[in-house]
Amino acid sequence: MEVINALGRRKTAVARIYVSEGKGNITVNNKDFSEYFPKGTLHYIVEQPLNALSVREKYDVKVNLFGGGMRGQAEALRLAISRALVKINPEDKSVLKAEGFMTRDPREVERKKPGRPKARKRFQFSKR
Repeated sequence: MEVINALGRRKTAVARIYVSEGKGNITVNNKDFSEYFPKGTLHYIVEQPLNALSVREKYDVKVNLFGGGMRGQAEALRLAISRALVKINPEDKSVLKAEGFMTRDPREVERKKPGRPKARKRFQFSKR
């Protein structure tokens, strides 16, 4: 099997991944993913598509991650892994789509408007 690459995004985080056959190692920015993501909930998010298809120990994943925060990066990585698994085996798409792993979350931060304290908040109205 050759190396499969995929891209995942969430908020401002971008995950570029390269999947090859291996022993189940996930390397993020040249660190083990459990070292890169300190919380167990983030480990769970990253492994969700692999566990849904029971292929956790079958593929090695090498990741370049940048932008965003920890949660956004973990969810970007989840999308990238899902897309790569579908490239490897298109029949798995229905399982991953039913779990919601194939959908790119489009929500982004709204820009701050001039004359306002934040994007939508207004200064307090004063009648007098």
